[in-house]
Amino acid sequence: MEFGPDRLPYDELGGGSTVDALVKAFYDEMDCNPAFERVRKLHPESLDESREKLRLSLSGWLGGPDLYVQNHGHPRLRMRHARFPIGETERDQWLACMAAAMDHLDIQGDIRAFLDTRFAHTADFLRNQPG
Repeated sequence: MEFGPDRLPYDELGGGSTVDALVKAFYDEMDCNPAFERVRKLHPESLDESREKLRLSLSGWLGGPDLYVQNHGHPRLRMRHARFPIGETERDQWLACMAAAMDHLDIQGDIRAFLDTRFAHTADFLRNQPG
């Protein structure tokens, strides 16, 4: 089944409360799991701002309220991430961390397949380092 105007990923996921829970699980995992050390080091000591920006961004990216744009303007993901060295390892750690967060929330089915594909595409798009 396809997502579109009558079937938004945001709604299929469970709306704002699930986006909030996903972001919390993602950053909790990143902060506590040594397997994600390299991607964690790309973030400031306090993850509060990172959590908030991802929450706002995911809302609009999934078809919900465009909160990031309302608060910060266009996301310009590549530009905003250009100062961080993102190679295959960082990409893969970010994706594994997000997969662990989705597992924690038991996200399955069409929405999981959609998110896995879209997150992988976006994470690869942000790579700016070889290997």
